[in-house]
Formats: sequence, structure tokens, C-alpha cells
Amino acid sequence: MPLAETEWDLVTMWVREYLLDTVDPHNQLSQYGFSAEFIGSLRLTAVSSENARALVQASRKDIRRQMELLDAVATIERLSVLPDIAKALEFRDRLREDYRAHTSQDNFRTCVLKNGTEVFIDRQNLRETLRQFVDDPEKSVLLVDGDPDSGRSYTYNLIRHIGQHSGFRPARVTLSRTSTADKVVRRLAEFVADPRSDIPSVNPTGLNDPLPSLDDAVHQVVRRATAAEDTFWLVLDECDRLDPSSDVWDFIGQLALAIYEHAAVRGDQAPRLVLLGYGPTMRQLPYDLRGSLSRDTARIAEPDDLRSFFDQYFHESPPRSLGTGQPEEASIAELVDAAVEEVLKAAQAEGDSGESYMRRICTAAEGAIRVYRSL
Repeated sequence: MPLAETEWDLVTMWVREYLLDTVDPHNQLSQYGFSAEFIGSLRLTAVSSENARALVQASRKDIRRQMELLDAVATIERLSVLPDIAKALEFRDRLREDYRAHTSQDNFRTCVLKNGTEVFIDRQNLRETLRQFVDDPEKSVLLVDGDPDSGRSYTYNLIRHIGQHSGFRPARVTLSRTSTADKVVRRLAEFVADPRSDIPSVNPTGLNDPLPSLDDAVHQVVRRATAAEDTFWLVLDECDRLDPSSDVWDFIGQLALAIYEHAAVRGDQAPRLVLLGYGPTMRQLPYDLRGSLSRDTARIAEPDDLRSFFDQYFHESPPRSLGTGQPEEASIAELVDAAVEEVLKAAQAEGDSGESYMRRICTAAEGAIRVYRSL
């Protein structure tokens, strides 16, 4: 299970207070097992807080480095005598499990995310589209369409999971009818900025001619994302909620074009763009992007999708009663039938939560898995 941002903040604090509170950070990191090549790539200074951020940011680039960092943190003597060591060991064990899954499973086909607490049902076409999108350097924009409440926004959960294993970080901005280009570009600028530097003012409407200033702001954000140590996917969610006259439409087109242009020069260093809820009847993207687009259409999960989901899950995590032997197909089939029946019953029940049917399906499936894991 990946660490959340608040958990990484805690790791950064541990590194600052107990590992890099030293006048010789290079030697300290060497003593804790970091390679000379890795240490040499860090921009270390005489300020422990800056060094901690640099180390954590560089370590987050892939899951192996994350695990190596937490292995080192777990052995810090000053931390080992504090109550926080229990949390550090928990983080380390979670990343070890994530690494084990990374090396032993096809992460594009994972059906249960976040250590069994979140499900991702069906969407086989999306899984293969994402696989091809990740592998194809010529693709720079992914568009996900579908009916309302069909799971378009939920796509982000699978993207986060794959990013943990494929070396990119998604930065999501959720749009609404009140969204403006100014607000969106500022939020993206905050995501991709170096945490050690101030975020300069980005005002796409500050000049008399708004289009050139918007273009400048867009290219500034993409330049930052390209220059960053991390690889970013910029995610704009709920595009269908935008007001038809919103200037965000112009922003999206210029952002997509800027990413396309930077990719031609910087290759894999350039960010990618994901547009969730962006249908074919919406504002057309620039013509030059026609060969760089990937598309997927979300749909509400049906009973057969649930059946396939639970069949995969129970085969990957067979009942304890079967021991270490081969799963008995009859036992698996009975579990699948029971799980599908209970999930459909729970999802179809009337309630006051206001949740969509697809969200109720996912919630019920997660509940079924928690019950199964407790048996």
C-alpha cells in the first residue's frame, strides 16, 4: 500500500530530525547504505530540512528506492527508542508488500488496491489502454468518457496504483462550474513546483490580451513539470462539469498542446495529461494531437463483471480452509456466487447516502472482501 502525502511528511520529519541532522550528510547517508552514485545525485546543503526533502523526493521516484529509504529509517538508532519507530516499521512493511506485489503481479490487472481496502472492478479495456499509454512515448493525452456515475473519476484510483509501480506521480485537479483557468493553473503549479522554492504568481488574465498570457502560464507549468525530478501525470477530473463558456476549455487545449510540444524535445521527462469526463462532443483538442490521444469509455459494472472480479480475487487469495493446495473450483464458485449476490443486494438497497450506484457497488464489494479476510 503506497504511503499517503501526510505519511511522507512524517518520513521527511524523521529524516530531518534523526538522520540528516549532521554537518556531513554525505558521510551519514553512506553509513546508512545509500550508494555513492545516489548520494552524488542529491543536492545536499548545510540545511537539514532541505536535505531531508531532497532525499525523500529522490527516493519517491520508484518503489525500490522508497523501500530502501524506509529500510534505512527503520535502523536509525535515535528513532528506534521512540514510539514513532512502530509507525516507521509499519511504513516499511507496507512498502515491502507493495514491492512484493510489484515484482510478482501484473499491476495493470490488480483488482484489489491499497492492501485490500479498495477495489477496482472490471474496466479491462482501461487496463490495457493504460498499459499501452504507459509504454508508448508517442501518447501524451488520455481521455476517459462515459455516462455519469459510471466510474470515470474512479479511474484516478487505478492510475495512482499504477503510478506507484511505473514511476510517475499523478497530480489531480477536480473541476466544477466555477473553475477558472487562473485557479487550475495555480493549483497545477503548486503540485509541480520544487518544494524548496516559492511559487511565483501565475496570472493568465493579468494582461490586456488574455490568450498570450494564458499560453505563457501553461508553458511555465509544463516547464516546471518537465524539469522536476519526478515524472508527472496532470489529471483534470470531472471535465463535464465545466461551464460551456469557461476559459478552462482554452486552458485544456493549450495545456495538451504544450505537453505535446515539450515531449518532442524532452521525451519521457515531459508530463502527460489525463482528462476524466471528457467526451467526444466537448471542445475538440488541437489538430496536431490527433496521433497522441488514447481513449477509454467507462461503464457501470454489471453482474458478470462482478463475477469475474470475485473469481479473480478468490483464485489469487484462496480460502484458508484449502490450505496450500490448489484451489477447489467448486468452493471458489460457491464463494463467487455468494459474494455477487450480497454485493448486488447491498448496492440495490435504497439509502440516504446519496452515492451513485457504481460507488455503492464498490463499497459493498470492499465490505465483502473485509468479511472474507476476517474469516
